[in-house]
Amino acid sequence: MYQLIKPMIGTEIQIVKKENGDGTITFIPLNATANTDYQAFKKDIAEGKSLQDADGNVMTAEDAKAYIATLP
Repeated sequence: MYQLIKPMIGTEIQIVKKENGDGTITFIPLNATANTDYQAFKKDIAEGKSLQDADGNVMTAEDAKAYIATLP
């Protein structure tokens, strides 16, 4: 599962947290378009994987796809 992370109150979301199947966590910067984790994140969401907003609410598939459409 992926979750958007707001680093500080009032700042723009810049990081996605990914909970890996082995219990580890990966933090993915949203401005690293050449990063393979970033590319996998966008592909996973486009294919219907879950995305939580910064408050922990699961976004609808439609909202999640609309969000990634705004990313570089």
